[in-house]
Amino acid sequence: MNDLLTTVSRHADAHADANGLATTPIPGLSTIRATAPSDLTYAISRPLVALVLQGSKHVTMGTTGFAFSAGESLLVTADVPTVSQITRASIAAPYYSLVLELDTAIVAELVAEMKPDPVPDHARVRVDQTDDEVADAALRLIRLLDRPASIPVLGGQLLREMHYWLLAGKHGAAIRQLGWPDGHVQRVARAVAILRSEYARPLPVERLAAAAGMSQSAFHQHFRAVTSLSPLQFQKHLRLLEARRLMLSEGRNASNAAFDVGYESVSQFNREYSRMFGQPPVRDVRSARGRAIAA
Repeated sequence: MNDLLTTVSRHADAHADANGLATTPIPGLSTIRATAPSDLTYAISRPLVALVLQGSKHVTMGTTGFAFSAGESLLVTADVPTVSQITRASIAAPYYSLVLELDTAIVAELVAEMKPDPVPDHARVRVDQTDDEVADAALRLIRLLDRPASIPVLGGQLLREMHYWLLAGKHGAAIRQLGWPDGHVQRVARAVAILRSEYARPLPVERLAAAAGMSQSAFHQHFRAVTSLSPLQFQKHLRLLEARRLMLSEGRNASNAAFDVGYESVSQFNREYSRMFGQPPVRDVRSARGRAIAA
């Protein structure tokens, strides 16, 4: 793990943006760096695995919290709302993690080849010790960044190997469901893709249910079981998250941000924003900027 930490820290130190995120040319692979504990971060996470290499983090989904630190991995196997916070980080010992968004096409291919027993695991978020094989594959994958010409040739097979070891290890049963084409997780994911791309538009539930290949009643039931939200709540979360980003990153005022993400009523936007983030938009943005300046 020390070699992986060294390699990840070198890339993150050189390429991290103002939020500590450093993307890579390898699809779905990024690194995160922080030199101080963070504010609460709200998101609807995509399926991913995050290998923590230094420092600690806390993630909450619903009423369940997960604390994890160096040597542990966070697994998210569905598009679920999370609230996260880096809890241990400093200039002397920054927080570092390596994040890989899971590729459902790779998972489906591997599940078909491995033919594992279909043991269900309904935990959408979990934390476990990082398997040695996963860490080794991750190290060889991120080392390709030092030789960019190797990425088109070797990147695909190393991504596949990392997915294989994830499926073969502690996380296997939970990840496997992403590879069942007719499973509820994959069907709901089709509707989630529409919601993510068209969140600012009115989206009839009939269209979402049809995309999932379900009746409306079955769709509501399985959508909530997978994401922990109703389709309408999911769309509201996406709108509010994007509005907050627009205000913080692009300097939009609350009214413009509300209309940009699809709200027709600013007062409704303010109510729902306060309910999600704990205070009205203007106050929340002012507080967040003040904390950033202080940090």
